[in-house]
Amino acid sequence: MPLTERHVAPSILSADFADLAAKVREVMDAGARVIHCDVMDGHFVPPITFGPMVVAALRESLPDEAYLDVHLMIERPERHVAEFAKAGADGITIHAEATPNIAFTLSAIREAGCKAGLVVSPGTPPDHFGENEIDLALIMTVNPGWGGQPFLRNQLHKIRRVRAMLGDAMPIEVDGGVNPRTAAECAQAGATWFVAGSAIFGSADPAAAFREIAAAAGC
Repeated sequence: MPLTERHVAPSILSADFADLAAKVREVMDAGARVIHCDVMDGHFVPPITFGPMVVAALRESLPDEAYLDVHLMIERPERHVAEFAKAGADGITIHAEATPNIAFTLSAIREAGCKAGLVVSPGTPPDHFGENEIDLALIMTVNPGWGGQPFLRNQLHKIRRVRAMLGDAMPIEVDGGVNPRTAAECAQAGATWFVAGSAIFGSADPAAAFREIAAAAGC
């Protein structure tokens, strides 16, 4: 799947885990191709979510065109790259703040056969993007951790700065507080991938919510 295309990436963090595969297939039927998996360890961020077993179960139950976008909100992600790659991740994204070995970890992700992404939290300068070889730049538009947080509007300037820094070809993903209004603002600032959790899976009609955000983002 070309990373340069625009995508809304529904985040399973807000989905019903009792019927996870069916809920994900519902948004895929509406046009989703990127499925965002937020992995949290209770250390780098307070919540604990899930590990490679859930990623593997999704990989097995979803069609081949599903791109599993695994976002590791965990300390020392280099220790777990191989497990998530084996589980079926297509892309693995790590936090600049979570490891002293950014370049090593990004290289390990590629060697495992996945696309390598780098994330910066709201308080982290975006210079790390220009200092490392990446396939995707992810800008947190909330503080990492809990879902359902309000969008941080001061991150729009960071999106514009990163787009100017990295050029038009680099996929820029935003994660946090994404809804039709904020997706449109992020797209105007230069974002091309839009992670949405509660705005989609917290809706009475996730498929309709996905389509509304996709239309607002120009996907």
